[in-house]
Amino acid sequence: MRLITRNRGRAMPVLVTAPVIVLALGLGGCDFDPTGIFAEKYKPEVIQDTPADKLYSEGLAKLEDSDYEGAVKKFDALDKQYSYSDWSRKALLMTAFSNYQGAKYDDAINASKRYLQRHPASKDAAYAQYLMAMSHYKQIPDVTRDQDRSEKALAALQELVQRYPTSEYATDAKAKIQITRDQLAGKEMDVGRYYLEKRNFPAAINRFRDVVAKYQTTRHAEEALMRLTEAYMALGITGEAQNSAAVLGHNFPDSPWYKDAHALLSSGGLEPREEKSSFLSKIYSSVMGRKTASAE
Repeated sequence: MRLITRNRGRAMPVLVTAPVIVLALGLGGCDFDPTGIFAEKYKPEVIQDTPADKLYSEGLAKLEDSDYEGAVKKFDALDKQYSYSDWSRKALLMTAFSNYQGAKYDDAINASKRYLQRHPASKDAAYAQYLMAMSHYKQIPDVTRDQDRSEKALAALQELVQRYPTSEYATDAKAKIQITRDQLAGKEMDVGRYYLEKRNFPAAINRFRDVVAKYQTTRHAEEALMRLTEAYMALGITGEAQNSAAVLGHNFPDSPWYKDAHALLSSGGLEPREEKSSFLSKIYSSVMGRKTASAE
């Protein structure tokens, strides 16, 4: 086939070979054949889910080997592959437990919270609450530091006792509540003593009153009453000093702190004298009332 074009006034032949035209026609007039020689070969990869019981057993095996991170990965995979199933529920609880065992306490707290949100009525909800509380409890710092973890531990432990009073974890939670309250009282005492040493008696009194008001059943209450006696005496508020010493003696008659308070009053020619309508007397009257009701 010959086509004519013009170039500098002369006809120039342009040859187009037939095979090119045939190829063009073939591409334009027919459907593309994916099985042709130029077609890209593609085989989709099908990944089969690991059976749930196998994943669970593998997670348990990792726990047995103290490979807590590996256990978490197995239980996470189980939770994702079998979402909204009973396997998922078990996996989430075991994720919390594995993180707790591996001292990944914040991760344990988060997993426990997710469990309680998804399965609040589960038979294992009390255990999830216990894992969350214990994860806070394990992070309680010494009394010289901020006690945010102690506050969170106390709240989680109290919720456990309130929501699951008959669970097997309630007794241990009650014991740890007392320890945690003692820790919080110790922090208040530490700050109160600091103010007392700096002769900032009003600030010290506020701290010691907080100990008596909030943590009157802890081991720090006796010293707090003695320190109140000391601070009131320093300010010349003798009536409050006498009352603090009297409440201390009435509730803790064998305490060495009472002997110190009595000696301090005696040095000023005073004796303990309780005012029944006072803030301190009302607190301990309430405490004794609760103890009597509990005994009955």
